[in-house]
Amino acid sequence: MTKILTAYSVARSTFLRQGWLTGRSRSLANWKSTRLFSVKAQTAHLVLEDGTRMKGMSFGKNRSSAGELVFNTGLVGYPEALTDPSYRGQILTLTYPIVGNYGVPNTQEIDELGLRKHVESDQIQVSGLLVQDYSYEYSHWNSVKSLAQWLNEEGVPALFGVDTRMLTKMIRDKGTVLGKIEFDGEPVEITDPNQRNLVADVSTKETQIFGKGNPIKVVAVDCGIKHNIIRLLVKRGAEVHLVPWDQDLMSLDYDGLFISNGPGDPSLAGPLIENVRKVLHSDRPQPVFGICMGNQITALAAGAHSYKLPMGNRGQNQPVLNIMTGQAFITAQNHGYGIDSQSLPEGWSPLFINANDGTNEGIMHNSKPVFTAQFHPEAKGGPTDTEFLFDAFISLIKKGKGASITSVMPKKPDIPPRAQVSKVLVLGSGGLSIGQAGEFDYSGSQAVKALKEENLKTVLMNPNIASVQTNEVGTKQADSVYFLPVTPQFVTEVIKAERPDGILLSMGGQTALNCGVELHSSGVLQKYGVKVLGTPVDSIMATEDRQLFADKLMEINEKIAPSIAVKTVADALKAADQIGYPVMLRSAYALGGLGSGLCANKDKLEETARKALAMSSQILVEKSLLGWKEVEYEVVRDVANNCVTVCNMENFDPLGIHTGDSIVVAPSQTLSNEEYHMLRETAIKVVRHLGIVGECNIQYALHPSSLEYCIIEVNARLSRSSALASKATGYPLAFVAAKLALGIPLPDIKNAVSEKTTACFEPSLDYIVTKIPRWDLDRFQGMSREIGSAMKSVGEVMAVGRTFEESMQKALRMCHPSVDGFMPRLPLKRAWADEQDLLQELAVPSSTRIFSLAKALHSGVSVDQIHQLTAIDKWFLHKLNRITELEQYLAQYNSLSVPPELLLKAKQDGFSDRQVGQALGTHEGEARALRLRQNIRPWVKQIDTLAAEYPAVTNYLYCTYHGQEHDLDFSDQSVMVLGCGPYHIGSSVEFDWCAVSSIRALRQMGQRTVVVNHNPETVSTDFDECDRLYFEELTLERILDITQQEGCTGSIVSVGGQIPNNLAMPLHLNGVKILGTNPLQIDRAEERSVFSTILDELGVAQAPWRALSSLEDAFAFANEVGYPCLLRPSYVLSGSAMNVAYGEEEMKRFLEEAAQVSQEHPVVITKFIRGAREVEVDAVAKTGKVLVHAITEHVEDAGVHSGDATLMLPTQTISQGALEKIKTATRKIAKAFEISGPFNTQFLVKGNDVMVIECNLRASRSFPFVSKTIGVDFINVATRVMVGEPLDESHLPSLENPIIPVDFVGIKAPMFSWPRLRDADPVLRCEMASTGEVACFGPNIYSAFLKAMLSTGFKLPQKGILIGIQHSFRPNFLLTAHQLNEEGFKLYATEGTSAWLNANDVPTTPVAWPSQDEHQGSLPSINRLINDGDIDLVVNLPNNNTRFIKDNFLIRRMAVDHGVPLITNFQVVKLFAEAVKYASDLDTTSLFHYRQRNVTKQR
Repeated sequence: MTKILTAYSVARSTFLRQGWLTGRSRSLANWKSTRLFSVKAQTAHLVLEDGTRMKGMSFGKNRSSAGELVFNTGLVGYPEALTDPSYRGQILTLTYPIVGNYGVPNTQEIDELGLRKHVESDQIQVSGLLVQDYSYEYSHWNSVKSLAQWLNEEGVPALFGVDTRMLTKMIRDKGTVLGKIEFDGEPVEITDPNQRNLVADVSTKETQIFGKGNPIKVVAVDCGIKHNIIRLLVKRGAEVHLVPWDQDLMSLDYDGLFISNGPGDPSLAGPLIENVRKVLHSDRPQPVFGICMGNQITALAAGAHSYKLPMGNRGQNQPVLNIMTGQAFITAQNHGYGIDSQSLPEGWSPLFINANDGTNEGIMHNSKPVFTAQFHPEAKGGPTDTEFLFDAFISLIKKGKGASITSVMPKKPDIPPRAQVSKVLVLGSGGLSIGQAGEFDYSGSQAVKALKEENLKTVLMNPNIASVQTNEVGTKQADSVYFLPVTPQFVTEVIKAERPDGILLSMGGQTALNCGVELHSSGVLQKYGVKVLGTPVDSIMATEDRQLFADKLMEINEKIAPSIAVKTVADALKAADQIGYPVMLRSAYALGGLGSGLCANKDKLEETARKALAMSSQILVEKSLLGWKEVEYEVVRDVANNCVTVCNMENFDPLGIHTGDSIVVAPSQTLSNEEYHMLRETAIKVVRHLGIVGECNIQYALHPSSLEYCIIEVNARLSRSSALASKATGYPLAFVAAKLALGIPLPDIKNAVSEKTTACFEPSLDYIVTKIPRWDLDRFQGMSREIGSAMKSVGEVMAVGRTFEESMQKALRMCHPSVDGFMPRLPLKRAWADEQDLLQELAVPSSTRIFSLAKALHSGVSVDQIHQLTAIDKWFLHKLNRITELEQYLAQYNSLSVPPELLLKAKQDGFSDRQVGQALGTHEGEARALRLRQNIRPWVKQIDTLAAEYPAVTNYLYCTYHGQEHDLDFSDQSVMVLGCGPYHIGSSVEFDWCAVSSIRALRQMGQRTVVVNHNPETVSTDFDECDRLYFEELTLERILDITQQEGCTGSIVSVGGQIPNNLAMPLHLNGVKILGTNPLQIDRAEERSVFSTILDELGVAQAPWRALSSLEDAFAFANEVGYPCLLRPSYVLSGSAMNVAYGEEEMKRFLEEAAQVSQEHPVVITKFIRGAREVEVDAVAKTGKVLVHAITEHVEDAGVHSGDATLMLPTQTISQGALEKIKTATRKIAKAFEISGPFNTQFLVKGNDVMVIECNLRASRSFPFVSKTIGVDFINVATRVMVGEPLDESHLPSLENPIIPVDFVGIKAPMFSWPRLRDADPVLRCEMASTGEVACFGPNIYSAFLKAMLSTGFKLPQKGILIGIQHSFRPNFLLTAHQLNEEGFKLYATEGTSAWLNANDVPTTPVAWPSQDEHQGSLPSINRLINDGDIDLVVNLPNNNTRFIKDNFLIRRMAVDHGVPLITNFQVVKLFAEAVKYASDLDTTSLFHYRQRNVTKQR
């Protein structure tokens, strides 16, 4: 697929020649869209027997037709379903809303048997088709026509635009629904097709023979046989004699008798029942096998009774149990009648039952070779799990007389006994980093919940203080929580102390997995009798070690890309020569594609391999499959070998982009039934072969124009995709996986959503989910926006809709509040580059490519041209093009002339009110009022895992404009809590912790809760945390929709970070009651200039400041107070565009950035105070009185963003006088802003001088840390304040009675993801760069600090330390240098520093600057020393006037890229040296130990 690499240059010249970059084709686009949206589609009505009428748009033959309404919950396989004779006389409703995506293959093509190759009979069998959304443009290599074309050819009516979910519920609740599709002027009567013998309609009229000359003669009675049944019999050596339904059977000679599937009521086929009865009562020894109708006919012939099922089983995900073995299978079904097992006569037994409702799914004779299946083992469409029944039938024939059914069925598996454990150690993932984020808080929390449900004691090790799973109290929390590094050394110590007998490795990402593998290999687990629960370690190693994995797959003839595992750079180069460039490089035991990359040539390979081998001991060089489709399946397997695929997902972007950085849709949109089930079958085969127990994820590369595929990898643990799949389907993967790890079989676990059915099923979706990553690459200087095989995104969003357009536009808005949808504009309204090369931007994947796509489509670039450049499937591009065309068409109207149907169409395609307003030349408020006047409102639908086939008990919801009813009523009033949105730098899991604490507090008080959030990685989006969960946008429009629908009594906006906080004022102005602090006060605190003015009035000290209106103002202020100065925009989180300017040049650059971030509010400049300490107060007030507070101190001096700072609690260096001033200022601020709820104030302290930096009237990042450290949940208190619940204030840590830990210190340390941000400079500034945080506790600051450092992945140096410091730091640094030397470290330094240290009696070896390396000086090179492992810590302290900027940057990057710890802050290195000297042995004492000691003391 290297053609994509060359496509760009070829395309560019062609396209320029055609002149499309000049915008000349804009008028063409307008003409096209006018045609698209103004030509009225022919409408018709669906009329039900009870008089219900629903309008739909015709896309089939315009003719009226009547029949019984049935539904099919399959996600793929419409050509197969439409031609299944069992649907004769029925109007088929497809529950999956988007149909027609992959077109229709050549329906006339004949296979070697003379059967239609791609369909299941010679014609479309249904009387009519109903779908939600029809895809006019299809895309598939094997298709020759559209679905509409085929329906027209065959004269079958079809409607789209019908609320198929509502229909499904009606059919479900009523049992039988008759109806008709009626066109105006063509009336038709409603008739019941089940009154006639439909079998006679579809059966062959004369005998046909297939597989002539094959040795085994099988007579097949045609009740409406599917082609694939004939194929499978012939493939197994049968000569199939297909006979009419009423053929006398006793007169025929055969080796085996087969009775096929068919439509309608089996009891009407009297002659056939009689003929079969004769066979059964005779002493003929030949085996009999029946499928579907064949099951019913056989049972009736034996003397049993049939009955009409309440709603029929008509999907591809029906779980069936084999009664003989207990094995579960997922089956395709299509029948409206069932057999009453109780009525079976003597000598007969049920063989299969439905795992959901216990109905009969097949019978067997106890002594004769007669057996049946009610489901479809031949699939087409559907899963192929039970195809072995054809083998069983042929084996029975071959074995001859006396063969028993038991002897030909799969043997009962040896099920190991349930794990006998009483205490389980769960390893968490530690701090959040790119590639390993909040999804593990969610999965770990689920696992603990599952273990507690089984009455097991749980011990959790996880230093991530901000996560919900590390809470101490709660029904879903572990019994003991250790805030310690997840490393073999500490885990061993915890095992010694706690003596668990089980350990879970699959819930803590790569950190837990790698640690567990190491503990297993070193014999620790065996020594202490700890059993690994779930997937065995050998299986984990087989998936993680690239060579073992390749070998394992070869054993079962599975395909992987040609690859060679190597351990050196030289071997990597050899391997690439063998395979041929371009190659893909992957690291073993790595997460999020760390260390991987596409290498087009030798130089790139050498560089990538060197960096990868610094992080991992083994790398895989494999053939690049660039441009292939990437597809994933989440697979669940239990100890009894039951296996299901819970979710399949397709990447919007082709292979070459890490799946964490790709837009992903679930379920897949462009796969046919054949492709979908081929990959599903392979997934199950691989997972069984690897011996995985629990959950795993398998990734495929699928060739875009054939059935060729390769397996990329298997993750034998919960992953980011697992969290997404759980939220996308409503199937709690982590919860189920934890139960499976204990040895509980899958059929014994309940489906949490329906509470009636089993967890042994595959969810069917009646919506589409779109996941879009959230990047923060702009925060890092020098970072390119390009994305590839190594993940760079920091978070993700998930949107749910009934069409791709709706889902996609919602997801884009969720990513960033400044994005309106699929529009040709960059986030934050940033300008496009002056020299923009649109072709280049399309050809090279980047974090903004989706906006370049919009720009290209707006400029008239065709779908074909974009496909050629991007290899993105045309189906997605056509859908995006429809959004563009609709927007351009909408722009031809204004708010007075726009037709209501067009307005509704825009809303159905995911346009926001703001987008509609822009197109119509008005504003958001007017667009909203306009649609409300037309009564255009969103419908609320449930996510229920079963596409409405069974009633759901959860309230897991989304909004859509595709519908005709709500799924629930709105009688109860609730409190709304707004969640945090996507994780990004500055707003991470700590805000999810705050939201969950608030929700749980409300529920404790007996309040009903409504939660709105769209982040699939969170605990707050777990459907059992609240009463109603909306997976929805956090926009003014959607919050108003939900509030008005739900009649919420009030909204809490202060616990989800900056996104909900910014909505406080707009919601307030729209009449929403904001609970807690008045939004007008929030506005006064967020507006920097207003806030500073109020502080001056209160007499609260702050650094000199000024609100800026121009660059001249800034220069004047700087000249007055002197540089450096700090620039601060308003309404931002985590210091976006906050910078310290040291001179005029920087001032100019930084001011431009700040003005862009804070477009509607002024930027404030303050004097930057050097050498000051930063102190934070987290507090909760009630009507201006502070109820609880905690004071933390930063280790680093001011100038480092508080989110990147190391926090200490209690404070260590702040004087009592300064602390009193801090409390006084806090008191004044709380009173002045009349705060009711959470707030955070930051102070500068220099000696006894105290100045306020800023105050946020919302929960802050450090709330979980202070709450857990002092043992008071600040958010619980804040929530009670906000809803007016009375509080006992006597035990709270007020300003007068603080709670200060006396026998321990807590340290919160930041977690960075520098290795993934390849070009970024790993140095700390005012703007936040950390992606997560950890906290540890110790008897003193030193041990707590070292544990916290180790928890971030820092490794203590064993050999040498490289020191690079600027002149200004030298006098202060000398003591630290002496300490490091005394601790036995060999010190290295660059020339100047080395000379100075040696002159001051600190022995140091000089090294060459990186830029001198080439000139081969006499000094050793840093690169070699790092590579050889002589340097295992780099201390690099830059400042703004260093001469060697480039060299220092190279040293810092070298450290990061080689996995060598790096310290770039003077206060941190000073504390590190003291800690190494003074910290006693690092023990496993954690927070709960100190808490217990305090309780004991107080007694």
